[in-house]
Amino acid sequence: MYDVMIIGAGVTGSAIARELMRKKRKVAVLERCSDICEGTSKANSGIVHAGFDATPGTLKAKMNVQGSKRMEALSKELDFSYKRNGSLVLCFEDADRSKLEELLEKAEKNGVEGCQIISGDEVRQMEPQVSDQVVAALYAPAGGIVCPFGLTIALAENACANGVQFFLNQEVQNIVKKDGYYEVCTQDHVYETKLVVNAAGVYADVFHNMVSEQKIQIIPRKGEYCLLDKKVGEFVSHTIFQLPTKYGKGVLVTPTVHGNLMLGPTAVDELDKENIATTAEGLEDLQQRAGLSTPNLPKRQTITSFAGLRAHTEKNDFIIEEVADAPGFIDVAGIESPGLSSAPAIGIYVAEMIEKLLPAEDNPEFVSTRKGVVCMEELSMEERHLMIRKNPAYANVICRCEMVTEGEILDAIHRPLGATTLDGVKRRTRAGMGRCQAGFCSPKTVEILARELGCDISEITKKGRNSGFLTGYDKEEL
Repeated sequence: MYDVMIIGAGVTGSAIARELMRKKRKVAVLERCSDICEGTSKANSGIVHAGFDATPGTLKAKMNVQGSKRMEALSKELDFSYKRNGSLVLCFEDADRSKLEELLEKAEKNGVEGCQIISGDEVRQMEPQVSDQVVAALYAPAGGIVCPFGLTIALAENACANGVQFFLNQEVQNIVKKDGYYEVCTQDHVYETKLVVNAAGVYADVFHNMVSEQKIQIIPRKGEYCLLDKKVGEFVSHTIFQLPTKYGKGVLVTPTVHGNLMLGPTAVDELDKENIATTAEGLEDLQQRAGLSTPNLPKRQTITSFAGLRAHTEKNDFIIEEVADAPGFIDVAGIESPGLSSAPAIGIYVAEMIEKLLPAEDNPEFVSTRKGVVCMEELSMEERHLMIRKNPAYANVICRCEMVTEGEILDAIHRPLGATTLDGVKRRTRAGMGRCQAGFCSPKTVEILARELGCDISEITKKGRNSGFLTGYDKEEL
């Protein structure tokens, strides 16, 4: 019998799991995929929104601002990449200046510090690549960028180190209300728990509707992105948004914490909760829209494209509450943008809700810090030599694009909630995220995974079940 069972090992579920361990509790997380951070949390803009866009008084506004303010300190505690680079919302027509004033008013009501409206010339002094058509902008110095997988993995690893049990490859198929507890049924196990936290992203409506007569609907909203090479990573330094124009709602242009340039997202509502395919039309559309902000966009430097699904609801606000006709079942649903920014605050908010429902003693053994995988590329020459003396594997470069060594991959495999797939290594070390997109490093990474996990290389997958890419050995059928 668990005290709390969390469905979903994305950034929200992982943040909640970590906060719950500040008390003495038995907590578990169920995840249908082979790794944490396999859904929405891995495919988003990586933006830490300042909080000027959310409607004042909503949970979105409250969680966004609190989460954003918490992010820098959290990045130091848990050792993940974060940078406060500031953001700009561009206005292209004098007639739209009132919309900037509305955003500034929202920012003040939401408690966002430092926002101001600046002229087009001031914008271009800050960002020379910005269009000459820009007449003004809202400048928000509190805006930032973060590694979305780095944040999620850091939260999950710290939760795991503090006693949370993560059950991967466990797809929830049914939830049954019992007298004072719930049975959560997966494809091969039945878990019993006093409380359930539904943090299942685009599937949160499915699990809510299993226990409640008051139905909800999650609308998957697909966003497509382009990622550009590091050689153009300094094309802009701030995150650049657009006010809606006659061309529709704009897309952003932003640097990433790892030195790339990113464009996106589009926004198209989907019926299929699994459709993360990119389209020629979508990618062309986002490049054209991004070009409104920065006409000299170096589109030829695109190294990959991807898409993610946001969990949208008609309520247009986060749903974080105990279900009225299902006591002990807590929805954390509709966590679309700014969900990543809000995650640290949502973790605290839900933990406080649970403390009222199921009080527990303080956990004196809770450890709030965590050390991530070392990044050899970022170390000084002296620090590199020290690492290599400790373990010569740190001298063996596997991924040339990102300068990732065998030592880093070994760390990624053997740490708490370690990598078991090619994508798992990629998200923890960036091996395969560079210019060649894993074209050169994949074979060696697969060999290392098989060796360290004690299995045949044919068993190694890209991202778990139904993603195998090796079918056998050369000439074995001759």
